[in-house]
Amino acid sequence: MSPRPTNDHHRSDAAAGRETQATSRRFARIAGTGSHLPPDRVTNQDLVERLARDGIDTSDDWIVERTGIRARHYVQRGVTSSQLGVLAARQALDAAGCTAQDIDLIICATSTPDMVFPSTACLIQRALGVHGCAAFDVQAVCSGFIYALTVADSMIRTGAARRALVIGAEVFSRLLDFSDRTTCVLFGDGAGAVVLEASDQPGVVASRLHADSRHVDILNVPGQIAYGEIVGSPLLKMEGQAVFKLAVSVLDQCAHEVLSLAGREPQSIDWLIPHQANLRIMFGTARKLHLPLDKVIVTVDQHGNTSAASIPLALDEGVRSGRIQRGHSLMLEGVGGGFTWGAVLVDY
Repeated sequence: MSPRPTNDHHRSDAAAGRETQATSRRFARIAGTGSHLPPDRVTNQDLVERLARDGIDTSDDWIVERTGIRARHYVQRGVTSSQLGVLAARQALDAAGCTAQDIDLIICATSTPDMVFPSTACLIQRALGVHGCAAFDVQAVCSGFIYALTVADSMIRTGAARRALVIGAEVFSRLLDFSDRTTCVLFGDGAGAVVLEASDQPGVVASRLHADSRHVDILNVPGQIAYGEIVGSPLLKMEGQAVFKLAVSVLDQCAHEVLSLAGREPQSIDWLIPHQANLRIMFGTARKLHLPLDKVIVTVDQHGNTSAASIPLALDEGVRSGRIQRGHSLMLEGVGGGFTWGAVLVDY
């Protein structure tokens, strides 16, 4: 009788496969950053004068004390999120040393799309002159860029994409109620972008995403288009104190979750790049992480809250100013309507 066949060769093949997989693990790293701000810079005093004409009383001191904001940028009427996104994307492509033809995934985070459909990402794809790669939008409001970056990282790690363009682009000025001084002074327009590419070294180290829809009512734009008209209010509504309290709590928790996943301590962070909503929220998060305030990238004073664009705008500002250098560890985190929040630890 012939000897019974064994599975040793199968076990050897499986072991070899595991070894090959372990030695060729795929990660995603930021290869380039870019941003764009509309040329129309609106100072607090500009807004004070505008609101005064409608009988609404506010002041530069009142705005700065509560938010840290001194100026923001507004688009001219007719300028869209996709147009801002294209300009930021081109900067990021240049910084990465690649062309739009090298991109095989486009994700745009936005709450102010050009139209109901197609997606803003598809419109950006067309403007960049590329065709065929996956392109879609992510809607998580001010957490949108964190969500988009995490999705792109996952797709690169699995091999579904090799080089991704991740964009945050917003025209929030078109959603503002200028009869409400507590919200209209907060927001601005802009776009930021990164090129994320496959690497054998970790770039995006760890990330966590969350949402809790029990808080959907504290920050929203409840209008919709139905039957040829706008149904409900097309303007932003926010319960400021409720948002503030929740934001400080969840951002601290999420940052520690990501650090735990990465096996790192807060002191390993070189730069905290939070969503630029409110200086008190940002500094409150830094203090909870025991980070010195000079390790926080701050653009809210000049940009206002640009929602999904705020983190990539701040990231690009840090890179182009020379503060953020290759090898630095960055904690990116955002919180927004939904209620959504998340954090990403990046080795730049």
